[in-house]
Amino acid sequence: MKQELYTWHSKQLDKDMSLFVYGEKGIPLLAFPSENGSANDWEEHGMVEAIQEYIEKGRVQLFTVNTVDSESWFCENGINPWRTSRQEAYYNCIIEEVLPYIHKKNKSKTMPIVAGVGMGANHAAIIFLRRPDLFQSLMALSGIYDVRYFFDDYMDSNLYDNAPERFLENMPPDHAYIELYNKRKMIFCVGQGYQEFDGVKTLKSLERIFITKSIDAWCDYWGYDVSHDWYWWKEQIQYFLPELLGDNDNLD
Repeated sequence: MKQELYTWHSKQLDKDMSLFVYGEKGIPLLAFPSENGSANDWEEHGMVEAIQEYIEKGRVQLFTVNTVDSESWFCENGINPWRTSRQEAYYNCIIEEVLPYIHKKNKSKTMPIVAGVGMGANHAAIIFLRRPDLFQSLMALSGIYDVRYFFDDYMDSNLYDNAPERFLENMPPDHAYIELYNKRKMIFCVGQGYQEFDGVKTLKSLERIFITKSIDAWCDYWGYDVSHDWYWWKEQIQYFLPELLGDNDNLD
């Protein structure tokens, strides 16, 4: 399996960033790590190995990025407007810098799948729900979809734009994105075991919004033995990836 490291100086963030590329062809899969994660987290924790066969057979080309979570969501001693501006800059980095690189590197001419685990599920959900015109599907595993867990009662325009539970709640029923969401595939999954309580609670709130807005999203709640852990995320990506690739997309 071919692997490459790409580094660049992000204009949006004014700092060096990196991503790894696994494979040479296939549907592009943009993947976010867990809290404060680095670009090689998916490899180090076995997620690349879990989908290695898809990569080696040219079904998927995987792109894994790093984050600036320590400057935004988890910068507890930071000034809130600065923290939210860093998250918005990170979002813009993904849209304006990472996506063009993916399209340049990937020859399939297809929109990417976007996926994430833990805090990475939040990033995946944010960029997909803000720009469903740029992605074909979403897989969000064990996210916490409520900005109050990170910012208490603080809110500004940057944070609002990165809070799906807020902007979806206020989205008009005739908004063009609702029709677009329903042309895509969205999968949200969370276990109900150790450290997943908040994930279950916030996903149920998000699911209520989906139902109210007539948005078709698969919200899947795994068993009480399923914890907030890479072991289970590997199980989940092996279970859900074939669904995102389509009924006729198999390895046989």
